[in-house]
Amino acid sequence: MADRPVAGRVCLEAGAGVGNTTAGLLAAGAKRVYAVTDDAAHARTVRERCGAAADRLVVVRADLRETPLQTDSVDLVTAHGLCNVLAPAELESVAAELTRVASPGAHLVLDDYAPLPDAAAVRELFAVENAAAELADGRPALSFYPARFLRRLFAGHGWAFEREETLLDPVPWTASHLSAHAAAARDAAARLPSELGGPLAKRADDLEAAIGSESVGRMYSLALTLSEGSEPA
Repeated sequence: MADRPVAGRVCLEAGAGVGNTTAGLLAAGAKRVYAVTDDAAHARTVRERCGAAADRLVVVRADLRETPLQTDSVDLVTAHGLCNVLAPAELESVAAELTRVASPGAHLVLDDYAPLPDAAAVRELFAVENAAAELADGRPALSFYPARFLRRLFAGHGWAFEREETLLDPVPWTASHLSAHAAAARDAAARLPSELGGPLAKRADDLEAAIGSESVGRMYSLALTLSEGSEPA
């Protein structure tokens, strides 16, 4: 965010997670930060982590497809590692909502993961996680979008592209990352009949043990601005 105007601005962290970006925005002098998440544990973590700046922080429990924020009320939107956990239909709805709440001339920073190379070992673990999630919930757990796809999607909502940077290349998928993804696969598999879920859970466990960790793929950052006079899509 070093090249984005933060000080004195009203900001939105879309998909607050554990509050890394929220903490960064507050430290950079944001006037107010709306940290939006639909996860109760994440909301609690953000409050605890950023409590010293409580007068400038609003933690919002909401679905990003429909937030309680006012139209044209946000000067800077950040989405770090958000798009990859949104299925295409959800991504379109979130893009529309982020555009609605953004003021004309607002800035948007999207940090996300490019599609993994075919030879990446972690690709198979993520495929197992997706298979379990689609069978259990009717949607994939992960979707890796090329930067050009996100550029075109948000351009359709009136956002003008400014720059693309590489944040990580390769991406370090640590043992703790793989453990979390294997656990997500097991959780989804547990909601399936045993004849379906059992093999998926075992495959996730086997892959976690076999891979250990891997450095592969790329994480990128896009910066865009909302054209003056743009209307929400």
